[in-house]
Amino acid sequence: MEVVFLGTGAGVPAKERNVTSIALQMLNERRATWLFDCGEATQHQILHTSIKPGKIEKIFITHLHGDHIFGLPGLIGSRSFQGGETLLTVYGPKGIKAFIETSLTISSTHIRYPLTIVEIEEGLVFEDEQLCVTAKELEHGIQSFGYRIVEKDLPGTLDVEKLLKEGIKPGPIYQKIKEGLTVDLEDGRQINGAEFIGPPKKGRIVAILGDTRYVNESIDLAKDADLLIHEATFSSNEADMAHNYFHSTTTQAAEIAKQAGVKSLIITHISSRYQGNDSKALLEEARQTFQNTYLAKDFSMFDV
Repeated sequence: MEVVFLGTGAGVPAKERNVTSIALQMLNERRATWLFDCGEATQHQILHTSIKPGKIEKIFITHLHGDHIFGLPGLIGSRSFQGGETLLTVYGPKGIKAFIETSLTISSTHIRYPLTIVEIEEGLVFEDEQLCVTAKELEHGIQSFGYRIVEKDLPGTLDVEKLLKEGIKPGPIYQKIKEGLTVDLEDGRQINGAEFIGPPKKGRIVAILGDTRYVNESIDLAKDADLLIHEATFSSNEADMAHNYFHSTTTQAAEIAKQAGVKSLIITHISSRYQGNDSKALLEEARQTFQNTYLAKDFSMFDV
């Protein structure tokens, strides 16, 4: 997994930061990309990356403020002309369906691929054999969700060294052993494949939160996550302003990371008032509470 930040600003575009959009690249895992929010000019930001719109499988919207959704109609329309043929599913709060359908209808935008729009509530949003996505409501004045993406545990690796010591040479039989089956060997022996497979590999957890005040729900979403992405619109000395505008400070984001026991925190959604070295000061504030913190910039990439 790789996280690519397409926009890291708050409210309106700034010289250094476009408005919010985050890509979760899972090309090795499922040959697909998921987007979280789609602010204005997201499709333009994508042009500066290796992301292929046709590979975008799902878009998760945290809330319906314009800096998180105004890029949707353009991206959905352009995807038809950029190799997109497979199903695209958009998840978001109540109202996202009307926004998309109205935008496409009024602009006479015709798409050539299937589009599904799911208006979500708290709880399970999506699950398949690889991943599970749950959502919780945060506190932002309008309905705003945070998402917890959990990769299911991966099968253990085949112990090739142990097989070779048993005189079992590579071949089609390895696939049967990897599946944990009981296998009859040519020399008459019978082996249990499960004895040659290592322990399952723990799946990764990523928490991506929408705009919010400091709330306990954020801790629940981020519990033991490998990576937490949390807004930090304001500096620590502007806690009152953050509260009044339903946002968080750097220190509050770091406190969430600390309480949740995450491995890494990335702060984003930075107000345009913080330019240049001012934004570096935000990072230092957060690190005073949670050391393993990073500051997102447009086009920053982080491995999970």
